[in-house]
Amino acid sequence: MKRSEINSIMRDADAFIRLRGFQLPPFAYWTPADWETKGPETREIVERQLGWDITDFGLGDFRQIGLFMFTLRNGTLRELKNSAGKVYAEKIMIVETGQVTPLHFHWTKTEDIINRGGGRLVIQLYNSTADEKPADTEVVVSLDGVRQSLKAGDSVTLAPGESITLPASCYHKFWGAEGRTLVGEVSAVNDDNVDNRFYEPVGRFPAVEEDRPPLYYLTKDYPQHLGRIMRRSSQL
Repeated sequence: MKRSEINSIMRDADAFIRLRGFQLPPFAYWTPADWETKGPETREIVERQLGWDITDFGLGDFRQIGLFMFTLRNGTLRELKNSAGKVYAEKIMIVETGQVTPLHFHWTKTEDIINRGGGRLVIQLYNSTADEKPADTEVVVSLDGVRQSLKAGDSVTLAPGESITLPASCYHKFWGAEGRTLVGEVSAVNDDNVDNRFYEPVGRFPAVEEDRPPLYYLTKDYPQHLGRIMRRSSQL
């Protein structure tokens, strides 16, 4: 993806999020120049990858196969394992009409996916087999606390205000329908570096062509641009 495209997506997403009555936290608007004034106090943002996350899954067509995300809060797998500290995560996402997030599951993370407003969110579901293929068995999920059984490969459509709980190892693929949709995710700790299993090989993070300076850093930019902060933080 070109940095100019990413910048444009950020501006457009921010406007839509505000239109839906949601507000991003202050660090969302720190520019690269702002980051130069920050220090170890921002360790949690950097290490837990809070912030802007925009991906085309390495396929080069964001409008068809892509996803906008902003991670608002997140713990660590160590905290989750020890049942102490921040053992949860929250994201806000935007899904365009017809824009697909490819079939995948999480080894560790259980998550609630919530339609926060706009259009509808369609989610296709499968259990996974021991060798990590989509199973042909019945899928049992919770829709706003109501248990529902589905055939393998069936889809659930969430209207605004509705949600679904997806357990670990449940394959899911989703896309928007009937308009742009603001989507919430409330989950156990999220670690996109190790906890995603895509059925077909894709890239979780995009390759970026730097045709413009960043408007705001992506979470994938942190290691490259914020190494100074991370090094200083590790010494505390």
